[in-house]
Amino acid sequence: MATLREKDGQDCILEPLCFPEQQSGSVGLVSSDDPVSCVLCSHSAPLSDKNQLLKHMVLDHKLVIADIKLIADFPKYMLYWKKRFTEQPITDFCSVIKTNSEGPVDQQENYCLLCDVLLEDRILREQLQQKRLEEVLEQQQKERDDTSFQGTCLFCNEEFTGNRSALLNHMAREHSFSIGLPDNIVYCTEFLNTLERKLDNMQCLYCEKIFRDKTTLKDHMRKKQHRRINANNHDYDRFYVINYLELGKTWEEVLSEDDRELQEEEDDDWSDWQAHPVCAVCLFCEQQEETMEKIYTHMQEAHKFDLHKLKTGLNLKFYQQVKLVNYIRREIHQCRCYGCQKKLETKQEVVQHMIKENHVMQLPEVSHWDQPQYYFPTYENDALLTALSDSECESEGADYSSEVPVIPEDISNLKVIKQNSVLNKLLKDRGSSD
Repeated sequence: MATLREKDGQDCILEPLCFPEQQSGSVGLVSSDDPVSCVLCSHSAPLSDKNQLLKHMVLDHKLVIADIKLIADFPKYMLYWKKRFTEQPITDFCSVIKTNSEGPVDQQENYCLLCDVLLEDRILREQLQQKRLEEVLEQQQKERDDTSFQGTCLFCNEEFTGNRSALLNHMAREHSFSIGLPDNIVYCTEFLNTLERKLDNMQCLYCEKIFRDKTTLKDHMRKKQHRRINANNHDYDRFYVINYLELGKTWEEVLSEDDRELQEEEDDDWSDWQAHPVCAVCLFCEQQEETMEKIYTHMQEAHKFDLHKLKTGLNLKFYQQVKLVNYIRREIHQCRCYGCQKKLETKQEVVQHMIKENHVMQLPEVSHWDQPQYYFPTYENDALLTALSDSECESEGADYSSEVPVIPEDISNLKVIKQNSVLNKLLKDRGSSD
């Protein structure tokens, strides 16, 4: 179950974090040329030269920041601590480490270590990670729905308009070049522009060698079967959603962990193992059913609740449906009617009250539950979440018990297939740390 925190007598899942400056509402990638300022002086350096800034802080201020790679948004992290260090002495936040403690006094130096042992720093890192995840998921949804995309094939110059999937599927089908399923990718336009620049510079996308002309390059990529991207080039990581899900881990590390788990499972004796269906649990009671069709029917008959009608009536996108389900589960768990916010003693009393007052289908304003904290499941392994789909993909009388197999095309597709389990693991790690 999701971790809850108490604040001023009210429960909340995620506490908002206020940064020193108003953040932009646009979603996009931070430019590597944007300057990042030192937390203790006016010295700055481009984000692409982050190591130079860290070196400056060590040499000039004797300040060390631990686990830089675990910081989701380095500029905002630096901006936050720059403000905090003007409010209180740096020693109030940092551990002081004395070097050469057994040597002469004049050779001893004190260094300040800023790390997530400090609760404030740990919460800041977690909030930055969650904020980045929220932005990436919303950007992914925009790109999934976008019908104004325009792009040109990297290999035959055929133009495509509408949705990005048309171009990506064309390159995979006609030219055997696949960067993964469209829904696995974020910031797709910039991704394609990056690949196009490499080809314009006569550079192979896989081995990254430079050739004298385009004809030689195309022959090389065709003969060597190099019509794919280099998975070891981490410049591409920012274009795959999985790299934003688990704090401080790349997709390779996530897949490596999964491979080790699979290897351990293969070593066990599965001869007496019998599969048990994953049961979906009702939103309002503890009733469980083996198919989505049965659980939807139960909620309609027992609680007068029609989730399919809400989805189609409000035209809810996939992530909005996820947030709505998690919101309802959380409100019921807190013994609170989401229609009138009345607090009762037990879940049974809440359900009875909602049916009696006709509050079951009476949702609050969308802005009340369409919040980023409800991306995270209220309950682990909530099978109801796996049955959600976009409203335009459904029709009246849809068979919720049907399953559509997903077949990965390449390693980049395998990255995003892991998203649900990774997201649950991220929540579990967050719960244990709290």
